[in-house]
Amino acid sequence: MNWHRKRRVVRIVSLVLLVSFCGPSTIASAQQKSRIKALAIPLADHYAGIVAYEKYRDVMQYADFQIQMLAGPHLVRSYFYSEADADIAFNVCPMVMDMFDEKPYFRWVSLIHRDGNCLCVNTVMGQKVQLDVDRKMRKPDAQIAGAIAAFIKETGNPVYIAIPSPLATHATVLYKYLKDHQKHLALNNDGTAHVLTQIVKPPKSPGFLKKSAARNLPAAFEQSLPWGEIAEINGFGKVGWYSKDVMQHPNGHVECIIIAKNMVIENKRRALQEVIQYIHRAGRDIERARRSGGKAMEAIIDSVRKHIPSHTPEAIRLSLRPDLGAISYKHLNIDDTAMNSIRRIMELAVEAGFLKRKINLDTLADKSFTTGMKWD
Repeated sequence: MNWHRKRRVVRIVSLVLLVSFCGPSTIASAQQKSRIKALAIPLADHYAGIVAYEKYRDVMQYADFQIQMLAGPHLVRSYFYSEADADIAFNVCPMVMDMFDEKPYFRWVSLIHRDGNCLCVNTVMGQKVQLDVDRKMRKPDAQIAGAIAAFIKETGNPVYIAIPSPLATHATVLYKYLKDHQKHLALNNDGTAHVLTQIVKPPKSPGFLKKSAARNLPAAFEQSLPWGEIAEINGFGKVGWYSKDVMQHPNGHVECIIIAKNMVIENKRRALQEVIQYIHRAGRDIERARRSGGKAMEAIIDSVRKHIPSHTPEAIRLSLRPDLGAISYKHLNIDDTAMNSIRRIMELAVEAGFLKRKINLDTLADKSFTTGMKWD
């Protein structure tokens, strides 16, 4: 038997053994898997995507699920536009609306969480507010608005508050809080603003508080969890209130949503549906773990820290406190509560000047990926 014939026989035998051990369905399944690459940001907002990847990617039959972390929403936007391998993205809803207005080649297919951001004041501003030791008692009352007014009276200058983007839900929440307390927010110094915004990537926001305090300047940030908790743990500031108490909606307000390119919806529907199903399941896993604690909670922490090591175990636990309820991974389908919440966010964002115009949310939303997840 010559060398070429021997090699052909070895290949045939190897294939027979592979089919015998794995079965033809396993081989077919491996060949049919479609890549679903998700773009995410290092936030508690996106923990369900991380847990779905760590816990369920190997049991997915149709999806080769991948996840890539980017530093902020603007990078998610540009990568989603420019890179062919970006199939889906987790991003803040006003930015998604602006993207859809510019280039409607994707759809909103699911939520990734509800609620989940907070205002955190630095130590200088903290001198003028009395915040309860227990975070769940900290509400969006007039204290912080009053401190802003006091500093303006003393210095003649507006207070800077960092946000991830004017097109982040965070900016709209901040706008509503200030409006509720008769304070004016501006993106640029027009001479009338009580608060000026400064764009800071979420991981840099605790450092922003620290640097401002070193110059004896009052400052705050409006960012997603757990960055407020991280700032407080490290002594850079304190969480003043949570967005759930500013934008109150049944089941929680919309913030980050999942978008999928039209070509992915058309050509990879089965794989996309599977990924969404497991993200919803991962959200339920997080909700159960935060209630039970113990090994289940440790497993969630371990999964998160593989992707975001800067999120300390203590900060993750504080962000997921079940009695606080600052973020929710329940009710991730695009239901009436989600539509009403995102519509209100859009109206406020247009009013504030963050969004140029309203869009047709019914056209943006694709409700066909609804799952039958039971949120216990």
